[in-house]
Amino acid sequence: MQIRAFVEADEARVVELWQRCGLLRPWNDPHKDIARKLRVQRELFLVGEIDGRLVAAVMAGYEGHRGWVNYLAVDPDLQGNGLGRQMMAEVEQRLAALGCPKVNLQIRRGNTEVLAFYARLGYAEDDVVSMGKRLIRDDADGKKADT
Repeated sequence: MQIRAFVEADEARVVELWQRCGLLRPWNDPHKDIARKLRVQRELFLVGEIDGRLVAAVMAGYEGHRGWVNYLAVDPDLQGNGLGRQMMAEVEQRLAALGCPKVNLQIRRGNTEVLAFYARLGYAEDDVVSMGKRLIRDDADGKKADT
């Protein structure tokens, strides 16, 4: 797999990959999330390709204290072949090169397969409560937005 920085021409394929991986939620417009990411550390938005086919993607960021990983996705037909591990190794290397001392990520509690994946990579649950407050609503129907 070749890993490279996201380019605008990848947008439709990345959104489709996120959809196939079950990462999309009605309150997070993926196109808006991509536009926001491209304004901040776009070099930490990576895609993986095999023979020109986009098969993986991940967003990362570092604000000077902690690194964050979001939207790690691997084509469901190719999961279990080490591609997610490769994407995370690349993100961790890029974050470490920026001086990032620790990486955080959030996983929905019931997502046991993903919890196990990150545990195999050396991630452990922190003794913290994750809290959020939405500042910009992406949902169009006016219902209360989740985080």
